[in-house]
Amino acid sequence: MRTFGKAVTAMTLLITAGLWPGTALAQTPCANRGDLDQRYCDEDGDLIADRPKDPKAWQNPSALVFSYTPVEDPAVYENVFAEFMAHLAKVTGKRIRWFPAESYAAQVEAMRSGRLHIAGVASGPTPFAVNLAGFVPVVAMQRADGSVGYTLQLITHRDSAITSIADLKGKRIAHVAPSSNSGDIAPRALFKAMGIEPDKDYKVLYSGKHDNSIMGVVNRDYDAAPVASTVVERMQARGMFKPDTLRIVYQSTPFPRTAFGVAHNLSPELQAKIKEAFVTFDFKKSKLGAEFKDIERFAPISYRDNWRDVRTIQKASGVTYTQESLSRLGTKPE
Repeated sequence: MRTFGKAVTAMTLLITAGLWPGTALAQTPCANRGDLDQRYCDEDGDLIADRPKDPKAWQNPSALVFSYTPVEDPAVYENVFAEFMAHLAKVTGKRIRWFPAESYAAQVEAMRSGRLHIAGVASGPTPFAVNLAGFVPVVAMQRADGSVGYTLQLITHRDSAITSIADLKGKRIAHVAPSSNSGDIAPRALFKAMGIEPDKDYKVLYSGKHDNSIMGVVNRDYDAAPVASTVVERMQARGMFKPDTLRIVYQSTPFPRTAFGVAHNLSPELQAKIKEAFVTFDFKKSKLGAEFKDIERFAPISYRDNWRDVRTIQKASGVTYTQESLSRLGTKPE
């Protein structure tokens, strides 16, 4: 996989230079594209890339590559998803390979280049994947109450003097990465509305991953951090820190969590089989159920509806879904 990582770096350079194959060649006639890249079309108006009209352009590979959003230790999640990948192989009749994404950009670029077929993409990068890589969100993890959301939590150490957003002034605050919804984009918009502007009123230090931000606050490397509630819950459940180590200073209304979906150009039959694999998987009796204890199943989602607030916050924050923006998604820890 390290060789693939080097290829991703090369792709990033090609994207930035506008030389990636297909970037200038796939501008086919289209009645509506919306925010989609020129290589895609959205004539049905659902905000995601339509399947190619020519069946010869549909993909039906003998092996499918699956990836989960970048995490602290990809090997742990390869094991967690092993039973699901076996189920996916059985339903689709395909071999399944795991791709440990090292960054949001690497994951988006892998799907855009045709090297990734199925992925779980974090909430914030999902619109980038949809618009730049032809990602089609299909399902999300659903709780017993039917919700598929998570919240932005501003966490600090229990002994910290920070008790409100205003107390962030002059502090060292860990943000995740420029593409992260709860870890950067949403707090920039929401905190500014509450009178505190990141990068102006406090120093932003990018950690690269939610896990890094959380453990940085636990170890007092950062004064506080905006992170996804679900990651805090999972890390605490794994015993990575004591329950009373952290204090929640602020919590937002719910956002959608990781979207699981497929490349837009997979054949209709294969896309249907992949969706079938998700919705028929026995979540509760699997390692996934042990890791995501609050989840009961994979349930169908609507990108247009479930990601409305995320798209609104991103656009209000000046985010554009461009190749240049994509090249900045792979922010590494400081």
